[in-house]
Amino acid sequence: MEPILYYICIPLGWLMKLCYKIAGNYGVAIILFTLLTKIVLLPLSVWIQKNSIAMVKIQPQINFLKAKFQGNVDLLADEQAKLFKKEHYHPMLTIIPLVLQIVLLLGVVYIIYHPLNYLFGVSDGTVRELAALIGENAKDSSVQLKIIEAIKSGAVAGADGVLSARALEKIAAFKLSFCGFNLSAVPTSVWGRYAVVPVLAGLSSFFMCFTQNLSNVVQKEQGKINRYGIMLVSVGLSLYLGLGVPSGIALYWIASNLLSIAQMYILNAVISPKKYVDYKLLEESRVALANAKNFGKTDKKDPLYRQMKEREKRDYKKFKHIVNKHIVFYSEKSGFYKYYKELIEELLKRSNLTIHYITNDYNDAIFKLAESEPRIKPYYIGLKKLAILMMLVETDMFVMTTPDLNKYYLKRSYVKNDIEYVYVPHDSMSAHMGFREGAFDAYDTILSVGKHFTDEIREIEKVYKSKPKNLVEFGFPFLDGLVENARGRASIENGGTEPKQILIAPSWQEDNLLDSCIDELLGNLCKDGFHVTVRPHPEYVKRYGYRMSELTEKYKDYDSEKLSFELDFSTDKSIYTADVLITDWSGVAAEFCFATLRPAVFVNTKMKVSNPNWQKIGIVPSEIDIRDKLGVAVNKEDLGGIFELVNGLIENRAEYAEKIGKYYEDFTYNHGTAAKKGADYILNALKAKRTKNK
Repeated sequence: MEPILYYICIPLGWLMKLCYKIAGNYGVAIILFTLLTKIVLLPLSVWIQKNSIAMVKIQPQINFLKAKFQGNVDLLADEQAKLFKKEHYHPMLTIIPLVLQIVLLLGVVYIIYHPLNYLFGVSDGTVRELAALIGENAKDSSVQLKIIEAIKSGAVAGADGVLSARALEKIAAFKLSFCGFNLSAVPTSVWGRYAVVPVLAGLSSFFMCFTQNLSNVVQKEQGKINRYGIMLVSVGLSLYLGLGVPSGIALYWIASNLLSIAQMYILNAVISPKKYVDYKLLEESRVALANAKNFGKTDKKDPLYRQMKEREKRDYKKFKHIVNKHIVFYSEKSGFYKYYKELIEELLKRSNLTIHYITNDYNDAIFKLAESEPRIKPYYIGLKKLAILMMLVETDMFVMTTPDLNKYYLKRSYVKNDIEYVYVPHDSMSAHMGFREGAFDAYDTILSVGKHFTDEIREIEKVYKSKPKNLVEFGFPFLDGLVENARGRASIENGGTEPKQILIAPSWQEDNLLDSCIDELLGNLCKDGFHVTVRPHPEYVKRYGYRMSELTEKYKDYDSEKLSFELDFSTDKSIYTADVLITDWSGVAAEFCFATLRPAVFVNTKMKVSNPNWQKIGIVPSEIDIRDKLGVAVNKEDLGGIFELVNGLIENRAEYAEKIGKYYEDFTYNHGTAAKKGADYILNALKAKRTKNK
């Protein structure tokens, strides 16, 4: 390290020498040196300030990503990397100030320990000779300071034979005293009034950290542990420096800390973070992240936590010890059973199969259902254990609604290579825009929702040269069930009554209707003859409840005959009694339009795109295609005419009913018989496996 420091200190030593020539006092020279290094590095400090602002500017997006992908570390890392690239943010720049500060500190320490080399140009050979004259080891770190003190006191016999008279005169005149303190003195060696040196160093560090926690663009956004942890480390380091090194080094540290405070406030005034950072959105993102972290969280002291861990341990062991598991279903949470319901019922009715059902939800409704159906064997397995279990699972068929198999924490089995992994749709939309690239690559079989999905998968295989999947013409039993139930409701038959019912049901994604244009929508629609119901997405309420509260509070005194908010998601009355739906990119559009045969208004907010390269497939995604098939798409800038547009849709409802009905007939496979088709495939595939293995 010393040879490296030697060369680093050449320019620093030159600067220190210049400062000493100007000041004539070593203490003042150290302060001037510290100031000049701050000025020289100012362009870098400006760059770092801008990068710090960029970091805080995108922090809301990072927090929302963390909330969205809570528990999925791999996917979160991928999404953050994409965000950093998009925003041209460089995370590594945040460590530059720390590295520079360490380099400068080490440089100053080295220079202060070697003033003969850097201030007076004395060679190492001459230093060794002088050290011998005073009986000191030339390798001692403080030997040069001892030589200077000896020369100043006239206690170096023979020094005139080593150095010129002019050099000895300059060294003897070297002013090491500053404010009554000898800057070469180490506090632990002399004590007395020098005990104040480490105290001042620690106080300067405390003051710097305190002001940074209040005003530094990045530091003030850190959590308490980070903020006060840094403070403790910094103060501790300062005390250590102040105690064990010459007082001149402590002076540099104190000056650097105080000048850093001044520089921070100057940069904040010139490049104000408030001009670039949306602090209201930042606070909202913090609340969203906190809600996501606390969602379903159980205190370790809570009896429920112990019950969950015991249940998980018991179920994991039970699942592992059951042999000849022919089929396993996996569900992320209780609400996903609805996508399996008809399929599982058909399998139970037509075979003697035992359904092994893994869920990550301790309160999954499957446990209650299994009480009345002994051939359903449910297991509660948390995500961490599930990742291990899936790598070791042995079964003939593994059925999932989760995309991205083998890409993140859910892997194909490492111990059984011939498991057939089957994807069951939980969405009737596209395969290429609504899912990430390669979302289905690791599956063997896909139960396809409709021709559009089949065409997209085949084109994906062609474009990416991926392994051909076994595509089964399945359908979407969940949607068929909604349609069947809704068409039988009397309310569907009695539409068109006064006042006309308008339902606003947006998604919860970025730029959704509630966040981008709800005031304009309500201002134009809450008129005589209309009743508007605002039904937010449940996930929006869960994550951004504070926004929802602000909105309901804003309109709390509005005429209830014209406006209401539906926050009780146990009822779906508004969905099936509305004359027109207004949404953005929410999946509720297909359910509403197909079930009621009524049109929708699609507001063109920011598209919900999971795959930024979806256009490589060359097929119009169904999310886009339905917008002019099931209703009318409108830009946010054109919402001034939304009242007339909605009226026109209601007047032409018969025409849209015919159009929507026809579109539905061609949209999904096997209406009313999808579960039977899926069961046929599964039973035949399992039978073929058993035959093959005999």
